[in-house]
Amino acid sequence: MSELTQSTRELILSVYEDDTPKIPDAVRGFIEKITFADPEEILSALHGVLADDWMALPVWARNLAYRLACLQRPDDPALLREAAADLLCFGPDWDEAAEALKARAAQLES
Repeated sequence: MSELTQSTRELILSVYEDDTPKIPDAVRGFIEKITFADPEEILSALHGVLADDWMALPVWARNLAYRLACLQRPDDPALLREAAADLLCFGPDWDEAAEALKARAAQLES
């Protein structure tokens, strides 16, 4: 079983155990809104909240936001570099993904 499949199964179990919601309404609302937001709206929200308090937004939410923006604008080298820089700020777990984004940005500009 893949790690994603296992994680998905664990999510299902955690959300529905004890017949009480386990995901805060604010988290659920964020995920629902960002899933269908356009990249301009995502970046505007990111830039606004990060300017207020750079560390306030959880890393998982930042990663999701940048990932969705990059998927919608895969040929935007400035966005790819911004997303890469953000990934590099939070440990080695995402360094490989950050380097791939930087390489893609360089490739687009050459």
